[in-house]
Amino acid sequence: MVRDIVADRADVSTERGIVERPRRSAPGEFLADFFREEEMIRNFVIAAVFVGFNLAGIGIEPAFAQTPSTHQHGFGGAEHWARVFDDPGRDAWQKPHQVIQALILAPNAVVADIGSGTGYFSIRLAHFVPKGRVFGVDIEPDMVKYLADRAKRDGLTNVTAVSGRPDDARLPAKVDVAIMVDVFHHIADRDQYFRKLRESLKPGGRVAIIDYKKDSPMGPPASERITADGVKAELRAAGYALVKEHDFLPNQYFLIFRAAKS
Repeated sequence: MVRDIVADRADVSTERGIVERPRRSAPGEFLADFFREEEMIRNFVIAAVFVGFNLAGIGIEPAFAQTPSTHQHGFGGAEHWARVFDDPGRDAWQKPHQVIQALILAPNAVVADIGSGTGYFSIRLAHFVPKGRVFGVDIEPDMVKYLADRAKRDGLTNVTAVSGRPDDARLPAKVDVAIMVDVFHHIADRDQYFRKLRESLKPGGRVAIIDYKKDSPMGPPASERITADGVKAELRAAGYALVKEHDFLPNQYFLIFRAAKS
């Protein structure tokens, strides 16, 4: 973008102090706990503004990464986020294998997983392109290191962890497919970002975007979500054409684009 986070309790040390998660009564409730923690962070940030705190000093800043929530904040501490991103319960609704099969990848395809986080999709993609290459891109250094270590540990020599920038994926080679899962809203200047991304696509290359629907029971507040129609309009303005729309994901839309012919 594998993990077992169904724990009785986890104390997460941050620059804000210790966040204690209460005992969970059943697997899969991690999302509810996660959103409560996110809301706490959100409220803290608002309070910090009023008292004049320096947010950069406490590590609250925009970042990419695949996540069930889309609040803008740093994703340092990959070991902690791994419990969220790679929770086994995610597979039931994220349907990663079905998503990757829908991309129709050749064994030698080159794929960019932009906002890869701890590698939920990157690791799976690597098995679908054994003769190809997967670039797992993230702007959070801890995530980049985590993915590199994970790929090495798993013996996946076709995975390369890439340190991207908020305005540029910094892909080291042109790709057949770039996929973004729960990342689109994190990009500040999306028009320029996707115009630049076109230069990193091979002829006929595609961009796949997956993000939460407005009526999804999980994800960020509805006001922070971008609709499928909104994504289509922005990508059209940036020079892309919609080529496929899948509807098998229960909580997210799944759109595939190609660079429009000039």
